[in-house]
Amino acid sequence: MQPNCIKMKEFLQVLRRFVPPYKKYLVASVVFNILSALLNIFSFAALIPILQILFQTGDAEAATAWMAWDWGNVQGVLMNNLNYLVNCLIADYGQTTTLLFIGLFLAVTTAMKTGAYFLSSATIIPIRTGVVRDIRNQLYKKITSLPLGFFSEERKGDIIARMSGDVQEVESSIMSSLDMLFKNPILITVYFVTLIFVSWHLTLFTIVFVPVFGWFMGMVGRKLKRRSIEAQALWSDTMSQVEETLGGLRIIKAFCAEEKMNQRFDDVNSHYRNDIMRVNIRQSLAHPLSEFLGTLMIIIVLWFGGILVLNNQTITGPTFIYYMVILYSIIQPLKDFSKAGYNIPKGLASMERIDKILKAENTIKEAENPKHIKSFDHEIEFRHVSFRYTTPQGNSDGGWVLKDINLVIPKGKTVALVGQSGGGKSTLVDLIPRYYDVQEGEVLIDGINVKDLGVHDLRQLIGNVNQEAILFNDSFRNNISFGVDEATDEQVAEAARIANAYDFIMQSEQGFDTNIGDRGGRLSGGQRQRVSIARAILKNPPILILDEATSALDTESERLVQDALERLMKTRTTVAIAHRLSTIKNADEICVLHEGRIVERGTHEELLQHDGYYRKLHDMQQV
Repeated sequence: MQPNCIKMKEFLQVLRRFVPPYKKYLVASVVFNILSALLNIFSFAALIPILQILFQTGDAEAATAWMAWDWGNVQGVLMNNLNYLVNCLIADYGQTTTLLFIGLFLAVTTAMKTGAYFLSSATIIPIRTGVVRDIRNQLYKKITSLPLGFFSEERKGDIIARMSGDVQEVESSIMSSLDMLFKNPILITVYFVTLIFVSWHLTLFTIVFVPVFGWFMGMVGRKLKRRSIEAQALWSDTMSQVEETLGGLRIIKAFCAEEKMNQRFDDVNSHYRNDIMRVNIRQSLAHPLSEFLGTLMIIIVLWFGGILVLNNQTITGPTFIYYMVILYSIIQPLKDFSKAGYNIPKGLASMERIDKILKAENTIKEAENPKHIKSFDHEIEFRHVSFRYTTPQGNSDGGWVLKDINLVIPKGKTVALVGQSGGGKSTLVDLIPRYYDVQEGEVLIDGINVKDLGVHDLRQLIGNVNQEAILFNDSFRNNISFGVDEATDEQVAEAARIANAYDFIMQSEQGFDTNIGDRGGRLSGGQRQRVSIARAILKNPPILILDEATSALDTESERLVQDALERLMKTRTTVAIAHRLSTIKNADEICVLHEGRIVERGTHEELLQHDGYYRKLHDMQQV
């Protein structure tokens, strides 16, 4: 019983987190469920007089007068008055007409019962669909709020799997069990009270078998949650492989590796199939097992109740048949409980995986009372900055990437960072907009530590142009105006002109309304880069970060992009990372990073006068 208690506690915690906004639907569902259960009892109560008339039992003739209400003899009063009412109808209209009246009563109450049953289920549907929507919204908001470091630890395919497969599993497993929580307890309680009322002797005998029934069902389903976690993890592997394949399709074809990738995917997919097959086979056992145990219980009760009827003890034949109908009605809610016992662990396994994202700690925390700035007036300063990457749990993920960096970037100046790959250049510029936080030292803007600034205020001051132009599957207009609310068509066009992008945009099918494809796949590298420069121009930030913005371009594209960058850099404070020294020789200061330290600094001409690392880089590129 201990694991089941834990599962129920986890289940209730999930409901407490997501169901409160839909309380009015819950209340309506509970009301309709109570109404449905009561109508079910009263509709089947019509069976007693029907059976008495058909089989000419002596009970009906016994009632000759209407009895006053007596709390000490509720059952006797109800049975007497029901029989008396039937006798009056028979006396006035005859047996066949009375039988018709009772049949119509049964039809009307059944129609009302099924209507209430429908409404009880219909009011649960807005909760199920609403909770799934809320979970997806929370996941998406969390993904956009988490720091970049989180995603270096997680595979994109795994995150997609959690947003799709795991959320769907929560909907089909946990949310579908809401009926179990808000319908079945009501039905079971009402039917159980009715069974005690009709015959407490039979009910006491029946109760003995219900714990045995539950124990058997629990014994079969104990391993389901663990199996479900394993299956969902393999589903993430499957989605990750699909995502990797789509991203690397050009390389797969170039190296004729289609068969190798097909085999790799088949291995993961087959492994997932085997695990999910075991889960579903175990789950499929729920219905036949509950069907068998329920039938077994009915047979035993039928035998015991038959003895009471045949020996004329405590219960009559028609009443016993009514008792059996209500008993059979209570079995279905009990079966649903056992089915939920299988479904809920699957959903809880998926909820665990979703919570790894929802409950992930955001290490980039805004100060309690952040300082708000609207402009950049003086300088950016790195003061004794040291940095190393950490895991989402806060553990060290290697050695120091930056070591005791001291650097001042005055307003309006251009500072270039050069050096070997892995020397810490990109990491250094990522500290300015707080994509990561330093472990030692501080990064200051106008003398204020960036940790004390509002994150959005800080990033609003900064524009980025990266080596890989990150564009969206949307039109030219929406990509250029991304992040700039209410930009006019004239402003978008002017930004495109400055970025040398206007001509090729206007030559496309629908001009600025042309869709550029996934990640700008319909454009060349130079065109993508110029669109991203236009985006930065429209944002008009005072601080500009260029991360090897021309390194992946051919000579002609580089010239056009470089021309656009020079226009963008005018009057702005620029931090530029470059491998091609020709693109940064006019910088006000060049800093050479080597193994996380600034080993040289100065202008292009000053650095060439020394036989240092910059001079070696320059000479290599001259060859």
